[in-house]
Amino acid sequence: MFIQVIQGKVADPERLQAQMDTWVRELQPGATGWLGSTGGTTDDGTYVCTVRFDSEEAARRNSDRPEQGAWWADTESCFAGPVTFIDCPDVSEWLQGGSDEAGFVQVMEGHTSDAARMRELLERSAEEIHRLRPEIIGGTIALQPNGDYVETVYFTDETQAREHEGAEMPAPLAEAMREEQEVMGTVTYLDLHHPWLVSASR
Repeated sequence: MFIQVIQGKVADPERLQAQMDTWVRELQPGATGWLGSTGGTTDDGTYVCTVRFDSEEAARRNSDRPEQGAWWADTESCFAGPVTFIDCPDVSEWLQGGSDEAGFVQVMEGHTSDAARMRELLERSAEEIHRLRPEIIGGTIALQPNGDYVETVYFTDETQAREHEGAEMPAPLAEAMREEQEVMGTVTYLDLHHPWLVSASR
């Protein structure tokens, strides 16, 4: 899997959402290798969208389509400033990965000094975390070669997610989580209270 992250400050959220819906309706049928997208706007007006492809080549083919370029030229005006594109060729999933039925999505961005260890700790503790916090559906970890990462976590419900944030954990799991937080470094959290979720299977 390959993930491209699109991010920027929104000037016209309603029109941006309409543009995203237009892409799915009119451009998605020709986007070979597109797997799905997860997007939304945070409380401070930051829009973030993680777009999943089955390969980097598929993402490049999509970007090179003339109709994609025309669509983006129109969509870019929905933003208040520059838009960043982050390409992540190293992607892994944990638990169910994600779900279009999620009621809340949290995107976490940061830099890790040990990507392999971060992924190992998360995958090793995922099942136990899910037993304690069944509202967690799963997530994806998308890595750049320099150690920058974007982790997208899917929850059934934000209320349950908030209630369980401080849940007491067994000592071994708590220790694993502490190490994971250290490896993840400083994290920026982007909360999508009303996520836009769509996949090729729907």
